[in-house]
Amino acid sequence: MVTPDVQQSGPDHTAVFAAPGRWGLRVQPPGPGRAARLAVEDVALADVAAAVGTPTYVYGAGEIAARFHALARACRSHPTLIGYAVKANSSQAVLTHLARLGAGADIVSGGELRRALVAGVPADKIVFSGVGKLDAELDAAIAAGVRSINIESVEELDRVAARAHALGRVTSIALRLNPDIDPDTHPYLATGLRESKFGIAMSDAPALAARARALPDLRLVGLACHIGSQILDESPFLASFERLSGLVRALRAEGAPLRQIDLGGGMGITYAPADRELDVERLGAALTAAVAPLGLELVLEPGRYLIGSAGVLLTRVVGRKRNGERDFVIVDAAMNDLLRPALYGAYHPIVPVDVAAGERPPIRADVVGPVCECGDFLAQDRILSPAEPGELLAVLGAGAYGMAMASTYNSRPLAAEVLVHGSEFAVTRARKTVDELIADEQVPAWLTR
Repeated sequence: MVTPDVQQSGPDHTAVFAAPGRWGLRVQPPGPGRAARLAVEDVALADVAAAVGTPTYVYGAGEIAARFHALARACRSHPTLIGYAVKANSSQAVLTHLARLGAGADIVSGGELRRALVAGVPADKIVFSGVGKLDAELDAAIAAGVRSINIESVEELDRVAARAHALGRVTSIALRLNPDIDPDTHPYLATGLRESKFGIAMSDAPALAARARALPDLRLVGLACHIGSQILDESPFLASFERLSGLVRALRAEGAPLRQIDLGGGMGITYAPADRELDVERLGAALTAAVAPLGLELVLEPGRYLIGSAGVLLTRVVGRKRNGERDFVIVDAAMNDLLRPALYGAYHPIVPVDVAAGERPPIRADVVGPVCECGDFLAQDRILSPAEPGELLAVLGAGAYGMAMASTYNSRPLAAEVLVHGSEFAVTRARKTVDELIADEQVPAWLTR
């Protein structure tokens, strides 16, 4: 017996076709010789599949921009840096689009630093987070002059000071604190609890702040935290702020020249039809009102909120199968393309691209891929339209942590990526062939003799 990933009141497409904008989509009305069909902006997903093949990730530039502007408007009453969490989706096209909108970047590796800089994100809008920064990565961040390096431990504090001294650069840092706030999300997504590997315990923070201020190669400019992901109201953020604000006041009283308070990211999106939506205007108003009396710039690090609903994984049905009492819809996308269902038990709506297909009597089935693993599923025990071989399905809410976590397991090339802008689209990452995957590797000479 498999437990449904989310209790459904009906098939996903019933809600999606009724209100496609909740998932960053449109329904194109019927036209000459064709029925109504699902689209990203003014581009039909069927047209993308015909041109590019499947599986393919399709992102809507308009949805990304709309969400960025909505958050910026919500925080308009107070100076706020919106630093996109690059780990959510590191597509160079997406990063360039966000940089042009005015976004900064929250990075967790040297690779993400390089991507952000190449995309045009100014170094003074880049925050470097993460618990395992390498010396070479620290050197690159210090040399670039990033806005702040968020310190995770006393050991890291001393390493950053040593690297800054070696490079002859006074480096701005913030202390990433662990406020021990439960964001009421999946255990893998909760990063601000006492037992988490992330951050500095609140009880250790005053001593670490004093140590940081005593090091001549460092400049303590702020405090930071990040408590988790898929948060749908402002309460956990406000609770985090309350934990940090007391230390801010104490440091200010000691003369610390703080300039920012970083409340992290984690703003959630609609996945299942029954999910409530984040009231971003209310969130922004609450956070800016809380921070304003401190006179510090607010830093927010949204990833999923900006890109999650803007992305669709487009896949084609390979076949149908029944084993005992179980029905399976087999598609050409798999866990190597979208790991979240297997890793988190995450729910992604799955709907037919052909709107007319939604009129068929629904079935209950697992949606599975070709990978040789029992964990290779995109949905379990899901009520959905009985898709037939060759038909297209759209896996929604796939813009964040989809391609970013993808692999070539089973020697399956990565999915292609497409960015849509109005009525046009461009391939931003072409699908490799298996021969190209092989060509990326080298066989030792002694094996060819």
